[in-house]
Amino acid sequence: MPSEIVHLEGHIIDSLTLSKVLDMILREGGEYHIQNFVMGATRSDASHADIEISAPDAAALERILHSTQQHGVQRPTGEVHLEPAPANGVLPEGFYATTNLPTRIRLNGVWQAVENIEMDCAVVALPNKPPRCAPMHRVLKGDPVVVGDTGVHVTPVERRAPDDVFSFMGSEVSTERPKELVVTAIAQAMQEARAAKQRILFVGGPAILHTGAGRYLEAVIRAGWIDVLFAGNALATHDIERSLFGTSLGVETSTGNAVAHGHENHLRAINTIRACGSIRSAVEQGVLKNGIMHACITHNVQYVLAGSIRDDGPLPDVLTDAVQAQDAMRSHIPGIGVALMVATTLHSVATGNMLPASVRTLCVDSDPDTVIKLMDRGTHQAFGIVTDCEFFLKELAAHLPGANHDGIS
Repeated sequence: MPSEIVHLEGHIIDSLTLSKVLDMILREGGEYHIQNFVMGATRSDASHADIEISAPDAAALERILHSTQQHGVQRPTGEVHLEPAPANGVLPEGFYATTNLPTRIRLNGVWQAVENIEMDCAVVALPNKPPRCAPMHRVLKGDPVVVGDTGVHVTPVERRAPDDVFSFMGSEVSTERPKELVVTAIAQAMQEARAAKQRILFVGGPAILHTGAGRYLEAVIRAGWIDVLFAGNALATHDIERSLFGTSLGVETSTGNAVAHGHENHLRAINTIRACGSIRSAVEQGVLKNGIMHACITHNVQYVLAGSIRDDGPLPDVLTDAVQAQDAMRSHIPGIGVALMVATTLHSVATGNMLPASVRTLCVDSDPDTVIKLMDRGTHQAFGIVTDCEFFLKELAAHLPGANHDGIS
């Protein structure tokens, strides 16, 4: 049977990395023999294991090595193999597909960190430049692209320290989490991010407006706790509808009563902003006087509104080209320390695909499936809380200094 000896190190016992790797080898039809194992003597010490992996044939062995490598398994040290991209937006066969975990490649005898790591991309190593993670559409003909796993090292997510604000949370999705404790933890994480000069990203859906939680998000933005907002046409539209007409989807947010011809209000809101030219212009002209988008403009919060096929209008600020929207979102990821994803499935999954595993990520939704989808698609660092977005944002505003929502209707 073809075999290869690999190395695994780190907190591989308490993080269950070792057991995951061994189980993966057996599940893929291989066999293993632990040739050398050294357990760390203290909580801060790393453990080390040399594992011989065998498989029925060379193809099966490569498949197992590829799968286990995503969990930090190191193959015998060798240089990465680079091949030129055959055309713009086309990768060479067998290209290395990235994870969102910290990644290094061995190039010219030196281990080099891959910049801007995110999942489901390629690694481009241009001469005299640091290797970088590159989405497929950004690769140009002739770019040297990493092919295969040799010379690639992925570092698994480290275990949470006992004093981490999320140490009490497991990875499973449950409706029985202590919700107030979670809100307290995320407020603390946001304050820690501020102290570390990291940025905070908020990803939101229109249910925030429909449930009456818009004023709480607005208060959090005005208090300076959000640096970047990702959303779609709907959140911005219904926020502006609320500002101009006091309704969301034609329902008065103050009373919960439907108003006559209220179903037209979101269209009239879009039309008003289109007549102004942009959301910023509407604010500068005094047409838009409050709301989430007004707060973003007046408090220098960067935002990306990504469109979809079902959008009305859309608002002039909405990016209707999906690839353009992805690139715009991607440009705001560097420096993000905390990401909050509230009441949106598609934007949460899209953003999760772009986030490095080092970003503290919280997904809030009333539907457990949204949280599960996010984690199933590789955003393993995410924590989930199944609850109503109004409760979450109201509690969050109450826990953040300066986020008093009194006077915001």
